[in-house]
Amino acid sequence: MKQNIHPSYKEVSVTCSCGNSFVTKSTLAKDALHIEVCSVCHPFYSGKQRLVDSAGRVDKFRQKYGMFGQRAAK
Repeated sequence: MKQNIHPSYKEVSVTCSCGNSFVTKSTLAKDALHIEVCSVCHPFYSGKQRLVDSAGRVDKFRQKYGMFGQRAAK
């Protein structure tokens, strides 16, 4: 096996947008990593649904396709 070809494996501080932070190991060149979602705030792990609407895309979708989900009244 060739020597000195692998990246260094070091501890990296990870900070989530919710404020949670933890330390893990990675081959990342930086000492810090900022993420948007972690296991504390992700709906799958927390059990809480959170709607993230970036640039009003959910509203645009509902305006365009909202009538298909509704049944016609007789």
